[in-house]
Amino acid sequence: MVELKTEASIDAMYAAGQVVGQALNAVRKAADVGVSLLELDEVAREVLRAAGATSPFLGYRPSFAPTPFPAVICASVNDAIVHGIPTGYRLRDGDLVSIDCGALLDGWAGDSAISFVVGRARPEDVRLVDTAELALAAGIAAAVAGNRIGDIAHAVGRVCRTAGYGVPQDFGGHGIGRRMHEDPGVPNEGRPGRGFPLRPGLVLAIEPMLIGGGRDDYYEAPDGWTLRTSDGSRAAHAEHTVAITEQGPRILTARVPA
Repeated sequence: MVELKTEASIDAMYAAGQVVGQALNAVRKAADVGVSLLELDEVAREVLRAAGATSPFLGYRPSFAPTPFPAVICASVNDAIVHGIPTGYRLRDGDLVSIDCGALLDGWAGDSAISFVVGRARPEDVRLVDTAELALAAGIAAAVAGNRIGDIAHAVGRVCRTAGYGVPQDFGGHGIGRRMHEDPGVPNEGRPGRGFPLRPGLVLAIEPMLIGGGRDDYYEAPDGWTLRTSDGSRAAHAEHTVAITEQGPRILTARVPA
């Protein structure tokens, strides 16, 4: 079932989204050569604690997962597309890192993701990350009342495909509200004019995922969570929580773009 949010509910989700942005910005600032992914997870935990928020990631166990998720961030490095579990891995110069984070505050959820390079960046990685942000911006621009989910999906997919990147199928954005994942789904590729109609009060997490090598296929790592590119190419991920309003799309999550 799709729930349309009131203006007051959207304001409450904005507050949750600001906490998400604070966590992502703190993680990005802390990320450096030699810092472990577990240390970055602790940085995000501290931001959530200080804000009086909890994590919708921690303990989350969808039907595909063999175990509950053990962290408050997804930390996906290099060929990991999404859902990377933070480990003791220490970042190396040139690593491409995607951080996905959520927050629950006063019963409402926020969800956002950012990708960046630690240390010296390869030009191809900069282009990949920049394209993820462009795809996200295109999806948000299409998130207006009167359009449909397919218009968002088409806008995201067109940016990715035009740049020559792969788009992992079966994973994309989603509705969000009192729970992190709600209806409707938001694919990263689709046909314009198709799908669920966009109405004021609908809140979506729009999240392009790009595979640098141009192929769409991926595989699930042994941890049962991390999705990795089949050809070992690098991947990037960008995400915002966005409300459909009469005035246009309203971004509810705050973060410094890549």
